Amino acid sequence: VQLQASGGGLAQAGGSLRLSCAATRRTSSNNGMGWFRQAPGKERDIVAAIDWRGSSTYYADSVKGRFTISRDNAKNTVYLQMNNLKPEDTAFYYCAAALRSTYGIRREDYRYWGQGTLVTVSS
Repeated sequence: VQLQASGGGLAQAGGSLRLSCAATRRTSSNNGMGWFRQAPGKERDIVAAIDWRGSSTYYADSVKGRFTISRDNAKNTVYLQMNNLKPEDTAFYYCAAALRSTYGIRREDYRYWGQGTLVTVSS
């Protein structure tokens, strides 16, 4: 499985961006998916995750109420809608496919990783 993340860019505080993660194989439709982020000098942390059906989701406390994860299995694509962006959201964002149909919140729960897409939020 290869994952291609896109949609990053520059946004002002309070603005919105939508990230997309396209998978090259249908295998991803059976896997939980997650979005992680890594700021300079910091660990790569979970942002949001979703199970294979899209019926169960997880959000880090820092993004609850602002970010929404969703998926379209017909398109092998996972999305992260980011609203009310804050400067502290600035980071490289990575999508990942989990080892199982459920999602995990640890990096070890994920097998395939996309390249990062940079999100920069100005104040």
